[in-house]
Amino acid sequence: MAQASQATIGSSEFDRDTAVTRRAEGVYDIDLSAGWTIINAVNGGYLLAVLGRALADALPHPDPFTISAHYLTASRPGPAVVRTDVVRTGRTLSTGQASLFQYDEQGGEVERIRVLASYGDLGALPDDVRTAAKPPAIPPMDQCFGPEDGPAPVPGSSAITDRLMLKLDPSTLGWALGSPSGKGEMRAWFGLKDGRDADPFSLLLAVDALPPTAFELGISGWVPTVELTVHIRCRPAPGPLRVSITTRNLAGGFLEEDAEVWDSTDRLVAQSRQLARVRLG
Repeated sequence: MAQASQATIGSSEFDRDTAVTRRAEGVYDIDLSAGWTIINAVNGGYLLAVLGRALADALPHPDPFTISAHYLTASRPGPAVVRTDVVRTGRTLSTGQASLFQYDEQGGEVERIRVLASYGDLGALPDDVRTAAKPPAIPPMDQCFGPEDGPAPVPGSSAITDRLMLKLDPSTLGWALGSPSGKGEMRAWFGLKDGRDADPFSLLLAVDALPPTAFELGISGWVPTVELTVHIRCRPAPGPLRVSITTRNLAGGFLEEDAEVWDSTDRLVAQSRQLARVRLG
């Protein structure tokens, strides 16, 4: 039997599902796909990629350098509109803001997310690296475990995992066995299931696609994002990514998650921090 061809950047389901259609200057339409939901909520990283695509069209520079999002209300699959505004344009950086809206039962617009972002050209950056950061130590992929290795998922809770290549470090899987480590760490190999290589927009997904670190702290259930800031450092090389997420402080029902994303050449390609809410007790 012939082997299915690998998706490329531009031909992937991810590209189709994050593509926006320009209705007018600064106004874009999209139908949010149910394929990127978890526990019936649209994934925050997928939504950030949608807004990132709209801003890439609205701004004169192609690549997100930094993007900060505040998640105001939960998004659901279905029609949405993105409204963008160019704040400033310069020679090396341009800045814009964008909001995603959906509609209530009366047809009124409800704002779901608001972002502020600066864009540039990652290809124009100098290739000097001076860092004390080191890639995470994750066992080889064949010694890690994915959603397909666990019990049957709860109906409606795992659509996004069908679209991801996710192999979790066994040392961060205690929660799945009923023995969370208490360390607030999650590490995994990451990619898209159809084989599409990573680019700056899929990095916006990668930082928010692993199970919450709250699981390893012994807390189960939905962990909604309040705010998420992502820094894209360079265009990733082809091949699987390694993602490491840590939480150092949970207080008052909120925790932070710090993520690093490394490519196949051991280059740090993205970093993020988010504030998330947890339901205790």
